[in-house]
Amino acid sequence: MRALELLAPARTADIGIAAVDCGADAVYIAGPAFGARQAAGNSVEDIARLCRYAHRFGVRIYVTVNTLVYEEEIPEVRRLLLGLQEAGVDALIVQDAAVTRLAPEGMILHASTQCAIRTPEKARFTESLGYGRLVLERELSLAQIRAIREAVDAELECFVHGALCVCYSGQCYLSEHLAGRSANRGACIQACRSLYDLEDAGGRVLARHKAFLSLKDLNLIHRLEDLSEAGADSFKIEGRLKSQSYVRNVVRAYSDALDALVRRYPDRYRRASFGTVRGGFTPSLRKTFNRDYTELFLNGERGQWAAMDAPKSMGELIGKVSQVRPGVVTLAPADASVVLHNGDGFAFVGPGGDIVGFRGDVCEGFSIRCKPVEGLKPGTALYRNIDADFERKVEADRPVREISVTLQAFLSGGQLKAEAETEDGRKAVLKVPAPADPARDADRMLETVRIQLSKRTEQYSFAVSTLETEGEVPFMPASFLNGIRRDLATALDAQPVIGLPLRKGAGWNLPAPETLTYKDNVANSLSRSLYRERGAVDVEDAYELSHREGIEYMRTKYCLRHELDLCPKQRPGTRPDPLFLRNNGRRLRLDFDCKVCEMTVR
Repeated sequence: MRALELLAPARTADIGIAAVDCGADAVYIAGPAFGARQAAGNSVEDIARLCRYAHRFGVRIYVTVNTLVYEEEIPEVRRLLLGLQEAGVDALIVQDAAVTRLAPEGMILHASTQCAIRTPEKARFTESLGYGRLVLERELSLAQIRAIREAVDAELECFVHGALCVCYSGQCYLSEHLAGRSANRGACIQACRSLYDLEDAGGRVLARHKAFLSLKDLNLIHRLEDLSEAGADSFKIEGRLKSQSYVRNVVRAYSDALDALVRRYPDRYRRASFGTVRGGFTPSLRKTFNRDYTELFLNGERGQWAAMDAPKSMGELIGKVSQVRPGVVTLAPADASVVLHNGDGFAFVGPGGDIVGFRGDVCEGFSIRCKPVEGLKPGTALYRNIDADFERKVEADRPVREISVTLQAFLSGGQLKAEAETEDGRKAVLKVPAPADPARDADRMLETVRIQLSKRTEQYSFAVSTLETEGEVPFMPASFLNGIRRDLATALDAQPVIGLPLRKGAGWNLPAPETLTYKDNVANSLSRSLYRERGAVDVEDAYELSHREGIEYMRTKYCLRHELDLCPKQRPGTRPDPLFLRNNGRRLRLDFDCKVCEMTVR
């Protein structure tokens, strides 16, 4: 039976705890440095706190150390890795191969999506470096995932939800070219979300002021079974800069979906951690940040992937503006299900193509009282990107995660013996003297014992399966019985929860492929020597590569010609001539490699 893992993002330890409560099997988070999101750092102490909480449920904590490492930073990286090991971290997510030599003995390493793993050959080579898990590129089809699964023993992790980089991960130099801020160092300016004018080779403007490189968000919640069958072990939600509300909502939705998959195939799959999530809000992926959704290339076919008109979250279309008066906007709702709430956030596309947002201070029926909004006029399509009522429910109506405990109780000879076993196999036995006074009503007393012992204490949900008596039944007050549950919980806490392995024998000390032409960028001599030791060729210096004239700043599976119905396959006779993007006086050239169906930005 395979264990399946839902992997949640966390900007902070508190968000990580919220993800655990909502059903995550693992959480990934950045440490104080060397994470690919500079704005998402956390102290080692906070990570240790998250580890202590998560490990109560067998939930694993992975820390991102996934930037390229410069030569002079190697001692600092080594110190950080030792601190993370002491904090209880379960694995590191790594881009720079030098970390495989710097990591403490026994530390599990995951090859970050920044390693650009999209072929069986690259997967095999990367596994040979000592990685126990490979985080695959987002653009892969199910067939490509299956091919990689057949080529390696390592665990495979696939993104299933969230924002999409337009470029193949780890190979984008556009941010550094435009602003001197390297995406491989965690400082991406997100140039793919910027607005551009589109020109042909002669300088003729084909379209203005659109985010031509911006993609919709990924949503594979209905494809978890397909991914599992293809060989994916871990399902990753993007979002280490996202809010706690976002993480709660998305994690709960995917956890419910994964539970449903496990229920359909109880002999094939199970969850990678323990505990059942109960109660709380009802999740809705449409209610949280998104640029509309796509399944990208999962079926091996191209669709409409671009979010060029709305590079930010627009939310749900709720209708059109029917009237605008000073301080009041009136909505013509899209359908009868639309209900507005005080504090809702709204968005629309302004006259210049920019996304304009505003808050509804007071909403009565379809009348929105707000500050004056420039550019809003009758007929404008209006979206709700913050549902204030839903946000309040997510905050106030929180789910609870419980570990099931089976309890057997025996009353005999003036002693109560309680035997507890958790769903993950931990056991505790407690023997205590029973009170001396007999119960007036033995049957009623036994029912009270069953009720009081079948309650929740901390994360444990006790359920009495056996209650046997021999001789006289004593009177046992609620405080006595509650104390038994507390003592059992303490005894269970003293035993570590061991998470379930996702795949046996994943990725250790494999021989390098016999022959491989392999090209990648590195930033230190340790990585360079390691790659060459494993038989790689064409290893290039990252800094020099990103500043070289004429290089590809970006290569992508996304094709703007296809999006605009200008592809030669769509329109026979059309030539795949270069197109150009212009922004603030900077001009980028788009070339189209039709043999492999990819676009490059130069």
